[in-house]
Amino acid sequence: MCLKLTSRSALRCTNPMKYYLAYASHDGQTKKIIGKIASILEDNAHEMVFLPLTTGQEHLPEDLNKSCLLIGAPVRYGFHLVPVRRFITNNLVALNAAQTAFFSVNLTARKPEKCTPQTNAYLKKFLVKSKFLPKHCAVFAGALNYPDYKPWDRIMIQLIMRMSKGPTDPKLAIEFTDWNAVHGFAEELAIWQPAQS
Repeated sequence: MCLKLTSRSALRCTNPMKYYLAYASHDGQTKKIIGKIASILEDNAHEMVFLPLTTGQEHLPEDLNKSCLLIGAPVRYGFHLVPVRRFITNNLVALNAAQTAFFSVNLTARKPEKCTPQTNAYLKKFLVKSKFLPKHCAVFAGALNYPDYKPWDRIMIQLIMRMSKGPTDPKLAIEFTDWNAVHGFAEELAIWQPAQS
């Protein structure tokens, strides 16, 4: 199980790292979050390499033993997107031995009691089932944009929202992401000093 990063520090990283930022994004919110994290890591002098996951067959970086890998994945209809699940399954041994961090994006995290790695069912279930052992992880709420959804998706998401007592107005577009939490996670990653093999 991943650990919560230690409390935030005012110190800045004195040992810049290379960060690979791997992600899949269905409606764009996960990409937006990874972009925010990247900007903060860059402000702290880290090197960034984006690794969009479109199939899950993407190769691991050759210098993974000298770098850090952050993986971001949204939940769609109860499951993290296939490319991320496949990427982790295909590379599980190497990922568990590497310096990895992971974040999940799901609408359940809009609720205060379900927005941490310890309380978010989607994240906990995924980590147990996949046997993925990131060193650090976080969970962030995503966004609802009913006007942009296809009719079938809109109906399904409204049903899910109704079951979880969320908004169902088909004209509604709302961002639930707690950007302060994203910023805090990114700052903690920026001062993370992982052990190097």
